[in-house]
Amino acid sequence: MTKVKKYLHTELGHSTPDKITVRGRDLPTEILGHLNLGDMAFLELTGRTPTPQESVTFNAIVVTLVEHGITPSALVARLTYAGAPEALQAAVGAGLCGLGSVFVGSTEGAARMLYEAIPAGTRPERPLDEMAREIVAAYRARKEIVPGLGHPLHKPIDPRTPRLFQIAAENGLSSHYVALMQAVQAQAERVSGKSLPINATGAIGAIAAEFGFPWRIIRGFGVMARAIGLVGHILEEIDDPMGVEIWQRVEREAGGPRPE
Repeated sequence: MTKVKKYLHTELGHSTPDKITVRGRDLPTEILGHLNLGDMAFLELTGRTPTPQESVTFNAIVVTLVEHGITPSALVARLTYAGAPEALQAAVGAGLCGLGSVFVGSTEGAARMLYEAIPAGTRPERPLDEMAREIVAAYRARKEIVPGLGHPLHKPIDPRTPRLFQIAAENGLSSHYVALMQAVQAQAERVSGKSLPINATGAIGAIAAEFGFPWRIIRGFGVMARAIGLVGHILEEIDDPMGVEIWQRVEREAGGPRPE
């Protein structure tokens, strides 16, 4: 019996000798000069251009994730470039590999947590405070950190979070997912006795859920955005390098005697 081959097809993009089509739109005439980078990302992900309100909010999300200083991902990118300056793309790729459950990628964990409580496309069937108590209790029982809460530097408030929530509210993208994230924070602080601000990734996870984006793709927002930031770090590394200095200092200090 002959096996029928899968029909291969994509809705994303296609090129012919004289035409480039992206999501059904002609790239030169319908996209170039009409869409900014965030709107283009939105089109690529959803198949449609955002409304003005969606554009403002989605662009705020991705701009937030572009840069956050000398983070582990920036360090990796700089050190990789120091060792392989002929492969800028490898340095960016190395930095992106560090976007996970602790840095940037926690947007995914926050969104997944919220969707497990309120499935996408539905409304909450119980009081949010009740849901929040159950969520926090479950994470504490597993001895896991609640995604989207706490920050090693920004305390008692992550300055990015109130602005993101403000932009979402002003543009009609703040409803039960944002409210549940806030309820989870309040409950986590209550039972732990610690300051646990909603960090930027927690805010972004909640707002992305308001959009209805699948949780599996939300980490990708950080990947897209941080790639821009890492290219900036590499340009600075070219002009004012610190990678070799970091390597040599760690080599000296790590190999020295332990302090008493």
